[in-house]
Amino acid sequence: MINDRCTVCGACKEACPSGAITLEEVQKASISSEHKGIWVFAEQRDGKIKSVSLELLSKARELAGGLNTEVCAVCCGYAVRDVEQLISHGADKVLLVDNPEMAANPEDYLTSQLSGLIQKYKPEIVLAGATALGRSFIPRVAARIQCGLTADCTGLEIEVEKRQLLQTRPTFGGNIMATIICPSSRPQMSTVRPRTFEKNASDPGRQGQVIKIDFQKESVTARTKLLSFVEDINEKIKLDEADVIVAGGRGLGKQENFQLMAELASAMGAALGSSRPPVDEGWISYAHQVGQTGKTVAPRLYICCGISGAVQHLAGMQTADTIVAINSDASAPIFDIATYGLVGDLFEIVPLLTQKLKRE
Repeated sequence: MINDRCTVCGACKEACPSGAITLEEVQKASISSEHKGIWVFAEQRDGKIKSVSLELLSKARELAGGLNTEVCAVCCGYAVRDVEQLISHGADKVLLVDNPEMAANPEDYLTSQLSGLIQKYKPEIVLAGATALGRSFIPRVAARIQCGLTADCTGLEIEVEKRQLLQTRPTFGGNIMATIICPSSRPQMSTVRPRTFEKNASDPGRQGQVIKIDFQKESVTARTKLLSFVEDINEKIKLDEADVIVAGGRGLGKQENFQLMAELASAMGAALGSSRPPVDEGWISYAHQVGQTGKTVAPRLYICCGISGAVQHLAGMQTADTIVAINSDASAPIFDIATYGLVGDLFEIVPLLTQKLKRE
């Protein structure tokens, strides 16, 4: 946000007695030519770089072409494996903070480290995954460096003439797609859901530079401490990484009927998903929710049973390669985007499909 008060007298710029500076001049002054480059926060977990980081690097490489600028990845962790893959997927430089204190992604340290690097090197654009970690600490970074942030973007483009990042995201419950710009501050910051963009093929021949950055723990006051990280032991296949997903919706009627979905998923070696209503009803945990307020997925095959096709759910799965819809309502919106549609009783179709798969 721009402060519309005069920097000399403090009065509103429309009634500034000194005439020292206008709002337009403040806006122009705040965008310095010093800001160059597109940065991607390369998130890691247990020393492994997350796929969303490589997806964002691929998109950053595309955006950088319009701006004629370089791409830089910022990775904080400890003994991170295969850092070179950040270069092979599009980074020209990697700023690597390799320290035991960074192993578990402590948010206080990450906020301080990334904020300091941005203030020192002045990138033009900063991108990060809209993961649990990204949603938690990236807004703190934006607040600290006093710039805007657009969360949960589903589209990114460049307006070359003004060097503006066009950040598209759903709003008003997914009924409107808003394009947001930050014309008066730099860097322009966005978080993007995993699987929103395709990951380019790795190019082992790409050349780049890995620059190690010292971590100064003494300069940071940590207010939190991670005691342990507990994986969901019931989640055999991670939803946002699955190639095949079987999802159920309100049409299942009650919690017990999700067992039909679980049996079909097991027979196919698939992950189990859900639309929001069953999660709200307590039939299945939030970890399985697909949609605008859940996870974004892009599997090769998505089978949805008893899901009407509300825009909030479509926002999280419509990029699947093949969508199979099973619903008794022939006019359900899900059939508008389905590759194959079965109009019928899911309580008859799903058990027959499961039996057939088990026999084969």
